[in-house]
Parts: sequence; structure tokens; C-alpha cells
Amino acid sequence: METKKVWLVIEKNVFNNFNDSYTVAKKAHSIEEAMEFKTALTKLNDRDNQSYFLASDTDTILANVAKHHNKSVENGTYYDNHPEIDRPDF
Repeated sequence: METKKVWLVIEKNVFNNFNDSYTVAKKAHSIEEAMEFKTALTKLNDRDNQSYFLASDTDTILANVAKHHNKSVENGTYYDNHPEIDRPDF
């Protein structure tokens, strides 16, 4: 059985220095969909005490990081962004 990957857009409300509130604003099945939701909610937001961020389980996040890192190494952008690291000769 394959586990479904779920990304959450979390809404954070800051009421004072000691009392923050967190709620799930949206659920998404991909990082791209979650970013679209977060971007739209942020644009609609007119409150100073409210913000949004993404969350998921550790396996989903690490798999996403590894996928994008490997892609950047493969296409060379990793070495362009990190000139201190020597590009390997193949």
C-alpha cells in the first residue's frame, strides 16, 4: 500500500508574545499545489498578525529535498550556485 503524500498550508495567527494559533488552511497533494495555495492565501491576507507556511511529514519533505538536489546536480545548477564546490569531471 502506497502512502499518499500530503502537504499542508498552515495558517498562523499571533495574538501576543505567548499565544499563537495554528490551523490547517488547505491540504494539497503536491508541493506545487501547496505553494499555489500559500501564495494565493498570502496575497489575500490583509492582517498583520496572520501568516502562512507549508508543512508535511519528514519523509515527504526529505524526499522532495533529495529529488530537487539531485536534479540540480544533474543539470549543473548546483555547481553554478556553489562555485566553492568543484564540478566533477565525467
